[in-house]
Amino acid sequence: MKFVQIIDFETERLDEMEQLLEDARQRGAGQEGGPSHRILLKDRDTPGRYLAVIEFESYEEAMRNNERPETAKMAEQLGALCTRPPRFTNCDLVDSRELK
Repeated sequence: MKFVQIIDFETERLDEMEQLLEDARQRGAGQEGGPSHRILLKDRDTPGRYLAVIEFESYEEAMRNNERPETAKMAEQLGALCTRPPRFTNCDLVDSRELK
């Protein structure tokens, strides 16, 4: 079953965060594991608040990814760019479909 982690965070430095994520994506290109899909949402009602929806092939794959030293380092770097600690919600993906 696919697994999704939702990360609720606030930052005034989104461009820097995006660059860190792009650098990590390029380093991980061609490697097995890691996230398979990402959606970034901007809260229209709360300036500086974002929700990142990160999809993995399975919960187990997500946990293996979390155990990687480079993942911990990136999380620390991203956290330093936040104005408050991020909140994490872990979900099993029950359904996903295009509606049009």
